[in-house]
Order: sequence, then C-alpha cells, then structure tokens
Amino acid sequence: MISNISKRYARAFFEIATEGKQIERYYEELNQFASIIAQNKALSDFLANPVFEQGSKKGVVESIIGKLQLSGMTISFLKLLVDKKRIDILHDIVICYRQLMDEVLKKVRVDLKTAFPLSSKMQSYINSSLEKLTGRQVELFVENDPSLLGGIVLGVGDTLYDGSIKNQLNNMRNLLGEAR
Repeated sequence: MISNISKRYARAFFEIATEGKQIERYYEELNQFASIIAQNKALSDFLANPVFEQGSKKGVVESIIGKLQLSGMTISFLKLLVDKKRIDILHDIVICYRQLMDEVLKKVRVDLKTAFPLSSKMQSYINSSLEKLTGRQVELFVENDPSLLGGIVLGVGDTLYDGSIKNQLNNMRNLLGEAR
C-alpha cells in the first residue's frame, strides 16, 4: 500500500513540474535516482535506517546527485526528502508521480503476460485494440510466462484480466471441489 504521505509529496512535486512544464523530465530524474537506490540493497537499507544521522544520509545522497545530471528542482526535492526523513519512501513517490503524469498525458501502462512469445504484428494489434478500448496512449510491457500454459494475462492500471488456461483450470478445479 502506498501511503498518503507518498501521495502528498508526489502531488506537490508534480504541481511544481506542471508549472515549469517539466513533467516527464522530472519523472525521469526521480526514477533514475530511485533506480540507483533500488539496485543497491545496502544503500537502500542505510537510507531507511533511522539509526544513521541525517548528515551522513545527506552526504551520501549529495554524492550520488553529484554523479548524475539532475535539474536544480529535482536536487532540491531529493534533499528535502532527506531533511524530512522521507527518502525511504522515494520509490512510492515515484509510483504516485507516474500515475499523475500518465493521467495528465493520457497514457496507460499495460502489462501483458503470455505463455509464448508474440509476433510484433500481434503486439501491434493488441496495442491498437487497447488504445481504442481505453481512449489513451498505451505503453505495452510484454513478459513471457510459460507457467500460464496458454492465453494471456493483462494488467491495465489497477485492473487484472486473466484469460490464461492456468486460471481457467484453477477455476474449474474450484468448481468441481465445491460440487462434492
């Protein structure tokens, strides 16, 4: 669950980005920084641990910032998160920011799982069908999952459509179990 605090920080930074017409740039910068933290468990644990001094955390964050090309606004926002002891929720803030950005830009992220690789023609067909259905620009992420046996599983925003054979077999098993 994403906290209300994460949503408030994301909304505040998003409003600043909107005023400056830098919505996508600020998202990319935040996501870049959050990815660095996510890829390094020791760094993530250090930033989340209240035992360590804020000065030490701020120094580490500033060191990372120095190696990246970030805008002044993003740098200020990251430093604010450290000062307010909220740097550990950066990942959730990025998720909330992404949702706000997609809403404004009329985009939707769709996760598609298939049992077998899809041809580019089939991916294009699915993409265009989803754009017609949602009325938004679709960003399609395809993943192969042989455990599905067949069919597809679509995740559109918070909604999951499971048309996999594995799910259908599980449903049949449950129905037969109830019939006893």
